[in-house]
Amino acid sequence: MDFTTFVKPSNGGASNNENETEPAKKLQFWKHVEYIENHGKQEDDFEYCMTEFLRMSGIYWGVTALDIMGQLDRLDRKSIIEFVKRCQCPTSGGFSPCEGHDPHMLYTLSAVQILCTYDALNEIDCDAVVRYVVGLQQPDGSFFGDKWGEVDTRFSFCAVATMTLLQRLEQSVDVEKAVKFVMSCCNQTDGGFGSKPGAESHAGLTYCCVGLLSLTQRLHLLDVDKLGWWLCERQLPSGGLNGRPEKLPDVCYSWWVLSSLTIMGRLHWISSEKLQQFILSCQDLETGGFSDRTGNMPDIFHTLFGIGGLSLLGHPDLKLINPTLCMPQYIIDRLGIKPQRLTLA
Repeated sequence: MDFTTFVKPSNGGASNNENETEPAKKLQFWKHVEYIENHGKQEDDFEYCMTEFLRMSGIYWGVTALDIMGQLDRLDRKSIIEFVKRCQCPTSGGFSPCEGHDPHMLYTLSAVQILCTYDALNEIDCDAVVRYVVGLQQPDGSFFGDKWGEVDTRFSFCAVATMTLLQRLEQSVDVEKAVKFVMSCCNQTDGGFGSKPGAESHAGLTYCCVGLLSLTQRLHLLDVDKLGWWLCERQLPSGGLNGRPEKLPDVCYSWWVLSSLTIMGRLHWISSEKLQQFILSCQDLETGGFSDRTGNMPDIFHTLFGIGGLSLLGHPDLKLINPTLCMPQYIIDRLGIKPQRLTLA
């Protein structure tokens, strides 16, 4: 990801005394703001070169994290929108991660999320985006990620989320077939979802499938208690969450698991206090940013999902985040979108 041309000039930014007692137990707010602002400034470094293939999503992660923190105005709106526009393929209508790359469903959703954040959908050819997404749906209801034909429930979620944000869901894709394919990926033993029928349940893919059902108002198809218990079992003694049995905890599952439980009205089934302690322990107290686990190097991906997880847990310094679309709730309200959520049980 590259924020080099996207960060507004600053006089040094606000600061508070974050080196008080037990700093790992509190959110290092301004350090994280500075980390996101400074991310990707060295265009000749190894990380910059090696992450070109996901730059669009990287910008979405950074923009969303700053917006949740109430600091979106630190980025240059015009430069970001111009970058997004340059990445729309004039032939297919989809978005690539960076200029010169092929379009893909993942980066098309990220591009639309960025433009919704900035209220700038009028800057692109939305009809072309719709044609791109519709063209990737298969007869069984699944979606290819791009023209090369990989099928994955991630792409089903991206397609439905993109069409929802464009207010074109019911007029474009075959929703019933999309839902049927996703439900065919549900494992009856644990209630979780895999990438395709018969694949192992995974918390990240479960989020995608639960999110799709939320957007299509089909949460009644879930065995909520069975799936809720499987998700709760992802919490380890450290307080952190993993994505499947016998794996280490990872901050990103603070989003994938928590969002699913929130959508299903089961957030209170895990220990929020222990999870918050784990998330905060993964902060880098010197540079800012969040890592996957305590003591590792931070990155922009885990920074968003650490902050997003804290927002779901009700952290007072953060805006509310929508658990289905991973965007600030005020944007979803502005668009008039109402993803389905179940009541507490």
